[in-house]
Amino acid sequence: MIRMRSQRGATLLVALIMLVLLTLFAISALNTSTTNLKVVGNMQARTEALNAAQQAVETAISTTLFATSPADAILNPCGTANTLCIDAAGNFVTNPSDPSVLYTVRLNPQPACVYVRSIKTSELNLSLAADRNCVAGQTQQHGVAGAVSGDSLCAYSVWDITAESVAAVSGAKVAVTQGIGIRISTDDMATSCL
Repeated sequence: MIRMRSQRGATLLVALIMLVLLTLFAISALNTSTTNLKVVGNMQARTEALNAAQQAVETAISTTLFATSPADAILNPCGTANTLCIDAAGNFVTNPSDPSVLYTVRLNPQPACVYVRSIKTSELNLSLAADRNCVAGQTQQHGVAGAVSGDSLCAYSVWDITAESVAAVSGAKVAVTQGIGIRISTDDMATSCL
């Protein structure tokens, strides 16, 4: 038989220590899952902002205004020139104060032509329609630009374009810088690439 005097609460002490340890494990797991949730949310906001910036770059380079007027390359801008507002579905919104706007993307600085070179007529493949447009009037020798030098009416150009995207809700910011090469007319070369 065990006497009452020899029991001093060792089981109670071990149970309390185990309860404290379990509580610390639970708090640690909760903090870890909360931190992971924030990390995943931030990664998602960054990816969406990156996609919005890339969409703005692709929209700008696909317009006819890109080479002729790089300071105003976006059709139907949102507020100021070279600015796009994008909603949750990826649609463009023209009113910057519209509550559906999730991302505001600006081309900043404006697209810049960093290299340009006239295309020689001898480099053209006349079986391609785009190349045939570059040789109009090249057989004439007098009064036609490039007739003596062998230059065509087209030029290769390389551009730097940077889009900055800002998320309205999370404040996520992303800047995408992309270099592109496009064929432009020699008229655009003289005005946009000097």
